Parts: sequence; structure tokens; C-alpha cells
Amino acid sequence: MLLGCIGDDFTGSSDLGNTLLKGGMRTVQYVGVPDRPADQDVEAGIVALKSRSIPVEEAVRLSLEALDWLRAQGCRQFLFKYCSTFDSTPEGNIGPVAEALADALDARRVIVCPAFPATGRSIYQGHLFVGDRLLNESGMQHHPLTPMTDSDIRRWLAQQSRSSVGHVSATDVFAGPAAISERLAAEDAAGHRLIVTDAIRDDDLVALGRAAADLPLLTGGSGIAMGLPGNFAKKGLLAGNAAAWRGQPGRAAILSGSCSGATRAQVARHRKQNPALEITAEAVMAGEVTGRGVAEWCLAQEGLPLAFSSADPEVVAAAQRRFGTDTVAAKLEALFAEAARHLVAGGVTRLITAGGETSGAVVEGLSLDALRIGPEIDPGVPAMRAGEALVLALKSGNFGAEDFFDKAARRLAEDA
Repeated sequence: MLLGCIGDDFTGSSDLGNTLLKGGMRTVQYVGVPDRPADQDVEAGIVALKSRSIPVEEAVRLSLEALDWLRAQGCRQFLFKYCSTFDSTPEGNIGPVAEALADALDARRVIVCPAFPATGRSIYQGHLFVGDRLLNESGMQHHPLTPMTDSDIRRWLAQQSRSSVGHVSATDVFAGPAAISERLAAEDAAGHRLIVTDAIRDDDLVALGRAAADLPLLTGGSGIAMGLPGNFAKKGLLAGNAAAWRGQPGRAAILSGSCSGATRAQVARHRKQNPALEITAEAVMAGEVTGRGVAEWCLAQEGLPLAFSSADPEVVAAAQRRFGTDTVAAKLEALFAEAARHLVAGGVTRLITAGGETSGAVVEGLSLDALRIGPEIDPGVPAMRAGEALVLALKSGNFGAEDFFDKAARRLAEDA
């Protein structure tokens, strides 16, 4: 294994796997820290954790365990992957985890770059944009777990970190890898360990990756990995071909727990022509709906059934105030995990999920341990194979076109 990656959720990790596979690296996503060595043909390994919203100390511990396993596989470089909207609170977890990994690797000049232009995420003068809106005006300020109320990644990161936060501006990034390296060195000399880098185009991310060829640690969204496969290829370290994808026939179902604007638009479009079951927090808390019941409903439908709890932010906030944020989240995740188990047991071979927490609950509920990355469905979302008879699409809330659900079902069934 050449590149060792640590993801703070499951959908973001699959997004990273998609980027690395497209770059020519044989990539496997592991569910939690594995208890056995990786297969010899794996060139990039991603340990997907569910650490984005857990207590800081636990997130750091799990991330360091993942690092130890990846180091034991012989990795030459490491990447900490988090969301392209920098989902975190003023307490963490991005800053504390990045610093702990940097300490363990004795790393300096640590790039911090969540940009992903293909999905509208860009950084300019240290500020994160979603499309043409500042992060804190994009809807992310209403996120139920990690509301982002400041677009300045430097300020947000400084609240979470012991380290001083530096910056590489667009002017240096546009000038290419040599200029980036020179600026990183200057920021390091000024005492800045974590360094936010601007990026508004894919070319910027490739340039950052090339400038980081000899750095032990990078952090960011999946885009920061765009230039890394080329670094390894230039050294003659890649096999040069990715494994072929084999589609999976059979029944399909969709489980959606994301409240993002993109997912709500996908739900609205899909339910116009397909069976859809809305799951409310009140019904779950009252015990009126169960995972088994959701699965039985899906299995009784024709076409491509959708079970969703993707309510408007105001509705979610009201339920959180009534029952408690953590309680609502735990109940919904347990419901989706149970539903996934019964769906697969009932013959579903193509499972599509929307939302990072929902996807994590489903993967854990199915006791999956490794996922082979397949072809891209939409930017940031690959097809994934979990075994001989199960394929998945794990979608981050804000990703995918409005027709994503139908597109994913078709792609999961098709051979490459």
C-alpha cells in the first residue's frame, strides 16, 4: 500500500476512493480499523471512521489507531479526509485530529484544503464557498450537528487548534507547484503548521498535490488527492490498471436520512414517479415505525422504493428541541441500520443511501468490513461492491444531480 487515508465518515471516504480510482490507484475502503493485513494489490487504502461528530478524544484515538494500521501496511504518505464543507464545531474534530496525526508523523507544512470545484466547493482568500455563496450563507449554517457559521476556514480552524494557522493564497496556487512549495516553506518558517490553501479549479488541486509529493501528511476534501496518483505513477509505483467493475442485477432500494437541500430535491423528484415512505422523527420516537417495517414496506413495492426522513431544517430543529439532538440521531440511525439488514435479507442487491450518518449506520448495520471502489455515478459518488451479491452507492447529502437515485440504480446494475 502506497497511500494511507483516514476518512471521518463513510460517504466522504467513498468520495475520496472515487478520486483515487479515477487517478489510476487500486483502492479499497475499509469500514473501521481492519483486524487483518490489506490485500497485496491495494495501492490506496481508506480507513473510513464514523468520527465526524463524536467526542474529540474518541475521534483522535480512532484516527491514531487507523494511522498505526496504515503505517503497518507500508504506506509512504497519509491523507486525512473530511467534508468539503469542513463540517465541524469550534471544538473540533478536524483541528484536533489533524494535529494528532501531524504529531505522530512529525509532520509540518500540513495542507488544509476542503475544496472540491466539481461540486461547487472552492476556497478563495481562505474563505470557503458553496457555489457562489459563502459557506455560512449556503444552508450549512443550519446543519443539525455541525452548523457552519463562519466561511473563513482560518478562523474556524484556529478555534479548534493549538497550532498557528497559515495560508497559501490563490496567487501562489495559480503560479504552480514550485510557488506553492516556496509559500509552504515560508508559512512553516513563520511558525504555521496547519496551512489553509486556496483552490478554485481542479488544476489548483493537482498543483497542490504535486507540491505535496514529499510531504508526509495532507488534509482536506477528496479533491486534494487529485494530484497524488500522478506522483506515485511518476515514480513507477502503480500497477497501471484498476480492477474491472461488475454490475449487480436484482432488487434495489433507497434509504435517505439527509436533510441537505440537494437530497431534498432528489427526494422530491423521485417520489413523483416512484413509491416513497416518509419517516418522521415523531413516529420513530413513538415507536410507530421500525426498521423491519420500513424494509417490509420497500419489499412490497414495485419499481425503486424510497424510504426517507429528509425533512426541512425547521422540522428537524423542532424534533431536536423536543427529544434531544443526540437521541433523535441515534434512533434514526438505528432504524436505517435495521432496515438495511432486513432489505438485504429480503433479497435487495443494490442499496442506495443518502447522508453521511445514514450511510455510516447502514454500513455498520450490515457488518461490512471492506468495499471495493467502482466507477463514478455522479461527481464524488462511486459505485461500491461489498461482496458477491451486494453493491452500494453511499451519497453525501449535498452531492448528486436531481436524478441521482435513478442514475445510481442503473449504474449499480451495469458492467464497466
